[in-house]
This record gives sequence, C-alpha cells and structure tokens, in this order.
Amino acid sequence: MAIYEYVCPDCGSFDVRLPMGTAPPSRGCPACERDAPRLFSPPNLSRVHPVLSAALDREERSREAPAVVSGPPPRRSPRPPHPASARLPRP
Repeated sequence: MAIYEYVCPDCGSFDVRLPMGTAPPSRGCPACERDAPRLFSPPNLSRVHPVLSAALDREERSREAPAVVSGPPPRRSPRPPHPASARLPRP
C-alpha cells in the first residue's frame, strides 16, 4: 500500500492509502466531494527523523555561509576500559 496526496482547492490536502500504481490523477475530496488533483511529492520526506532533518538544514545553510573554524576541537578525555574486557583472553 502506498500513500497518495491530493489537494482540494477548498479544504486543503488529504492522504489516501491505495495499492501502488492504482492512484487516479484526481479524486473526490472526503469533506466537500469536490474534485481534487493528485500532488506529486517525494516519498516519505515529510516524515524525516528530527536528527536527519537538522543535519539537512545545517548542510543547506553551510552552502551559502560556511562556518569558520578558529581551531581544532577540544580533546576528549579517554574512556575507561569496559569491565568485561578484563575477562577476554590475551595473546
């Protein structure tokens, strides 16, 4: 099943779940029954994970005004070894 988006001139957009490849070019609006044309949109991009969305926004902004780096990032303190690693066989 695929989700197809239609736009009613009066009521706005609505989604319809249909088998893939069976969506008509227009469909009646569920609220007002007026003919609504199908809207072609990229699949699943409206439901992007927030972390990915933030990364894409940051990448888009950096095209025009890249961030200026004044020095290397601060060093992180080393992590202590995991307690289970002490029980591993050593060569």
